[in-house]
Amino acid sequence: MPKTNERSKEANAMIEFRNVTKSYGDFTAVEDISFSACDSSVCGLIGYNGAGKTTLIKCAAGLYKPDSGKVLIDGESTYNSDEVRSRLFFVPDDLFFPVGSTPNSAARFYKDYYPEFSFGNFERMLKLFELDGDAKIRGFSKGMQRQTEIALALASSPKVLLLDECLDGLDIAKKDICKQLFMDYMAQSGCTMLISSHAIADLQNLCDRIVLISGKRMQMNCCTDDIPSTWRKFRLQFDFEPTRSIFGNIDIKKLDIDGRSAVVTVCGHIDDARAKLDALEPLFIDEFPMELEEIFLQETEDKSDEISKVFE
Repeated sequence: MPKTNERSKEANAMIEFRNVTKSYGDFTAVEDISFSACDSSVCGLIGYNGAGKTTLIKCAAGLYKPDSGKVLIDGESTYNSDEVRSRLFFVPDDLFFPVGSTPNSAARFYKDYYPEFSFGNFERMLKLFELDGDAKIRGFSKGMQRQTEIALALASSPKVLLLDECLDGLDIAKKDICKQLFMDYMAQSGCTMLISSHAIADLQNLCDRIVLISGKRMQMNCCTDDIPSTWRKFRLQFDFEPTRSIFGNIDIKKLDIDGRSAVVTVCGHIDDARAKLDALEPLFIDEFPMELEEIFLQETEDKSDEISKVFE
């Protein structure tokens, strides 16, 4: 019987998470996660260490089977499917290379699994990273091992790249090289990438879409281009001490009041929020766009009150 392709009706969805839940014994790592990444796009998966990013990526790689829900690559399940997995390359956070292996011997190994492996591209990337193709990989630093694995991944010509904390341990210059390689490869091949990181700055200018995982659930899923027009912070100064109640008719993500000052964070309906804040007749009101890192801290656990009490 031919396999049924379950590709979403959503335009060009290449990677799809459908209501994915995964537990380890009594511990639930992720719960009811649904999002997708389109063809020729970079989707960033952000969250604190332990948020469940690695679990989701390993489900996408077919290494873990979700307890419920499913992960599809181009409409087909990756779990126990060698054919689907042959179209993707997974770069794990915890790299492993056999004793005695070199970049060149690893390339020959991958050539057997990825017929379109490009030795020419691989050699050029080794030169770019200043890596010796005949040196023992286990003698490399953590950053050099990551560069080797990234070169192997891109040279394998995958349709889908799954990258778990792949920029961790790299210096700024090497991170920039890797980001440019990712973008050039995607432009040339139409590859779709899912990349995780707890370092928000690494992904801000790389991704088309950002998915935030916190408390085992998805807290945000949006296009990076939409962030400046969706999130806004307002600082207001009054001639009286405001109470929280006067902001009751405004859809606010966060409100901080200090004497006669207030800082308001808003997500969505910016013009409506601005009009309602103006109606409160503050002495002045300043408006600021928000960076991704600010939003990340906003949407995850806020410990500012606890921190302020440490050195009392």
